[in-house]
Amino acid sequence: ASVGADLGLWNRLEPALAYLAPEERAKVREAYRFAEEAHRGQLRRSGEPYITHPVAVAEILAGLQMDADTVAAGLLHDTLEDCGVAPEELERRFGPTVRRIVEGETKVSKLYKLANLEGEERRAEDLRQMFIAMAEDVRIIIVKLADRLHNLRTLEHMPPEKQKRIAQETLEIYAPLAHRLGMGQLKWELEDLSFRYLHPEAFASLSARIQATQEARERLIQKAIHLLQETLARDELLQSQLQGFEVTGRPKHLYSIWKKMEREGKTLEQIYDLLAVRVILDPKPAPTRESQALREKQVCYHVLGLVHALWQPIPGRVKDYIAVPKPNGYQSLHTTVIALEGLPLEVQIRTREMHR
Repeated sequence: ASVGADLGLWNRLEPALAYLAPEERAKVREAYRFAEEAHRGQLRRSGEPYITHPVAVAEILAGLQMDADTVAAGLLHDTLEDCGVAPEELERRFGPTVRRIVEGETKVSKLYKLANLEGEERRAEDLRQMFIAMAEDVRIIIVKLADRLHNLRTLEHMPPEKQKRIAQETLEIYAPLAHRLGMGQLKWELEDLSFRYLHPEAFASLSARIQATQEARERLIQKAIHLLQETLARDELLQSQLQGFEVTGRPKHLYSIWKKMEREGKTLEQIYDLLAVRVILDPKPAPTRESQALREKQVCYHVLGLVHALWQPIPGRVKDYIAVPKPNGYQSLHTTVIALEGLPLEVQIRTREMHR
């Protein structure tokens, strides 16, 4: 029976690894086999076989298109502590990098078990250790973030006080780390899941209110996207510079809406960027790097002009992160305009390269 279950999980993971070369996929498969055997007979709180957790972590890492060593480390991340596998054995089978990531991740995980016993000074020391682990290899932290994300996704099986502790720690430490590493998708999910467990009433009431206006918002966003697409496609000057472009809606995440309401004392109706769209531009290649860099900027500013000609901008709501990038390197133009039915709409404009 175990062989059947065993392949079922591998078959779920394998399609996510299509971006890896065949020999790298073989390494990940080897790590899967090893982990499956090491964890055999262990169960999670939910009653599922333990191996479902490392596989889910590996899926998250594959979704981020991490290298084979990182995905393998995701599969193996609990084998040292929970299965008594020796670090030397990991190194012998999977190489020094995988060993380093797994050992680092195990160390970081242990920190918190200690931290909660010994108060504030410990926590500061743990953070230092965490940053040392990051400096050694940032992939250690990326595996840790994927591990934490899957734990949050399955947090309903934990006792309430543990749920709250894990959620608090995630908001204080892991979500900001994901943000610093530019992993937006991960940060939002970490925050929204933590919000749900830390402030269940606020989460439920905000979800319900947003749900109630969801359809109307979707309709408006689709209308705005359509208008914007037409405007960009019609502009000859822009089209002469572009290979293509895409305009997409951008959902606002519950935790960031709630934080804004709390921080700025605003009502839901006063939050500007509930309606948001994103324009991603693919400029044609230019002969030199300088002219390419210039073209990347020009098309963005040109689109900003078109957006402002289409809808009236709200004064003081234009942010130019292209001329002045954020400290983490983020580049984009943001503007909030009065769009359909007099509602504010946030528009983000950037090139594919900036987006990446």
